[in-house]
Amino acid sequence: MTAPLPRKKLPIGIQNFAKIREDDYYYVDKTPFACRLVEEGSYYFLSRPRRFGKSLFVDTLKEMFEGNQELFKGLHAEKHWDWSVKRPVLRFSFGDGGVDSRETLEKELRIQVTKHAERLDVLPESLEEGQPRLRALVRAAHEKTGRRVVILVDEYDKPILDHIENEPLAKIMRDGLSDFYAAIKELDPHLEFVLLTGVSKFSKVNLFSKLNNLRDISLSKDYSGICGYTEEDVGTVFAPELPGLDCEKVRRWYNGYNWTGESVYNPFDLLLLFQEREYRAYWYETGNPSFLLKVLRQRPTFLPELKRSMASYELLSQFEVGNIATEALFFQTGYLTIHDTETLGAQKNYFLGYPNLEVETSLLSTLMRDWTPHEARVSQTTPRLYRLLEANDLDGMRDLMTGFYASIPHPWYTNNPIAQYEGYYASVFYAFFASLGLDVRVEESSNAGRLDMAVLFENRAYIFVFKLVDDAPEGKALAQILAKGYAEPYRLAGNKVHCIGIEFSKAKRNIVAWEMA
Repeated sequence: MTAPLPRKKLPIGIQNFAKIREDDYYYVDKTPFACRLVEEGSYYFLSRPRRFGKSLFVDTLKEMFEGNQELFKGLHAEKHWDWSVKRPVLRFSFGDGGVDSRETLEKELRIQVTKHAERLDVLPESLEEGQPRLRALVRAAHEKTGRRVVILVDEYDKPILDHIENEPLAKIMRDGLSDFYAAIKELDPHLEFVLLTGVSKFSKVNLFSKLNNLRDISLSKDYSGICGYTEEDVGTVFAPELPGLDCEKVRRWYNGYNWTGESVYNPFDLLLLFQEREYRAYWYETGNPSFLLKVLRQRPTFLPELKRSMASYELLSQFEVGNIATEALFFQTGYLTIHDTETLGAQKNYFLGYPNLEVETSLLSTLMRDWTPHEARVSQTTPRLYRLLEANDLDGMRDLMTGFYASIPHPWYTNNPIAQYEGYYASVFYAFFASLGLDVRVEESSNAGRLDMAVLFENRAYIFVFKLVDDAPEGKALAQILAKGYAEPYRLAGNKVHCIGIEFSKAKRNIVAWEMA
């Protein structure tokens, strides 16, 4: 009988590479990516969502450049890194927050530069604020050590993102950081390596216009797995944690993040799952999607379209204060990921969707509570809908949804922009089913056209077509299902099919037709 593999400590929330290695925590070796970066170039930018391991990767690079070889025993870098060369490293981080004005930003930059000067025992004469201060420090460090300097910036954009809902203040933060980063480009003769990491890439016309020599590896296939855990990582490094867990369920809940290469698991989720042994939305619960909700309230977004968005490289790579595309916002913050790509001539397009069950169900549940005035009704309606599906009670489903829409007071519609477009009604309907974690398919194509929505539950398929009418029912929704033969592919797959045509009234703001066949 094979002895169980020994378990290690779980590095939940630990971003210090030395602590992980010295105290024998689990560690997924990311040093092959670090070695490749240094072999291929010198200036990089990496965007990844929050809590994805960016800070730990930055700290790993710091230890490598400082030559702390003893920390890398058994890792790729042990035999693939030149440990004879130690370089001065300047690591800047804005992850602690607390920057709420140009003055506090300048103070934070001054504090970090001064700490590095004291640590390296270089006190350049030019200690003015801003760019001259950083330039003086880098030049002095290069001169004293005889080695070119490494600059690592962790969460470069956090002072901006912390105030993204306050456009004037966010622009002040952006401009202040832009002046700071401009100095980096001018220091090229004194620099060996530069890496900036963050959640978002602000457009080149502003912040990055002064640091336009960075190679953006955010959508590079070779670096898709630079943060997060791959399937192989889970099966090898974390093998002692897997007994008792349904690997397919773990995959559906937490895997699926992709940046055009190998898909990865959310590391924060996985570590907490191993600790708690319970499937929950760990990553989602630590965030605050208030800004995303505000954007969706103001923009006519049909919820099912988020699941199958398409965007160009230019759109995904831009993130500007006061002008943020919905797709870019959801992608860069981790609520959408890349499912596929296509190249049409010189244009490369990306097909986006939810990465996994955690994000889809949690986001849709939050949107339902935000889009309707009765949070208690939402929490009651969702489990009742599931029980009605279990009982295959179509009349009960009709009454439940009709009653829910009827509970929304008319003044609420006039005060909320999202309720003024027709997709709102179908979006809320879709969100109820999708938030349950069911197999919900939207606008699937067949030779007869596109079906609005199908819900697969056990051995049954519920086929939906939605129509918006002025007032009275018109009977067109069910007629379209039958005329187009939308049900046939599902019958051929062995499902018992229920066709449901639903019509919403603009005047009554409710379901006025629920026809079944």
